[in-house]
Amino acid sequence: MDFQIREAISTNMKGHSPTEIRSVVEDAIQRGEEHLLPGLGVFFEKWWNMADDSKKESVLTELSTAFAK
Repeated sequence: MDFQIREAISTNMKGHSPTEIRSVVEDAIQRGEEHLLPGLGVFFEKWWNMADDSKKESVLTELSTAFAK
């Protein structure tokens, strides 16, 4: 993923409320367009970098379950 994508998304999302961020995520998922996946990856990367090990383990367990289906 190109660094410019990270920077653009970070700049565009700065100051958004949790409700606004949820709307962006749900819209990207609903559209199902491949070009939106890097943006969701930036969201995950931002979260991952600030999460503690307990939160990371929890989400990894949930992702493992989701991909097992």
